[in-house]
Amino acid sequence: MTAVGKKEPKAQIDFNCLNSDCGAVVKFNLSDAADPDFQAVCHECHATYEFDAQLRDKLTRMLNLIKAIREAEDILGDANVSVATAHDEVHIPYSLLLTRLNSVITLEFANRHVDFHLWIEPSSPDTFR
Repeated sequence: MTAVGKKEPKAQIDFNCLNSDCGAVVKFNLSDAADPDFQAVCHECHATYEFDAQLRDKLTRMLNLIKAIREAEDILGDANVSVATAHDEVHIPYSLLLTRLNSVITLEFANRHVDFHLWIEPSSPDTFR
């Protein structure tokens, strides 16, 4: 638990194994990635992936962003994203975007751009309601 009594967000992140003969999904807990000794391991081909300091920093900042979003849940429940159309504006509840769209961050890893998929557990069943 954090200092204010809230649970640490459960955020899993994954990417496709970079081994061209494999392609399995490599999954790990986002908070584990900040550890300098952390290695992600493919469960199929057992390839190991070490993250350099720059990638660990980006993943840590992503976790901090998730924490900030969780902290702002009460505000985000009232926020909308406005999309201009030919005749009007459409207001899309921000909470709908967070709960219905897949989150992907594309980062430089192993000399290529890799899509990391984020899977975030809501803080409660009533999140953004």
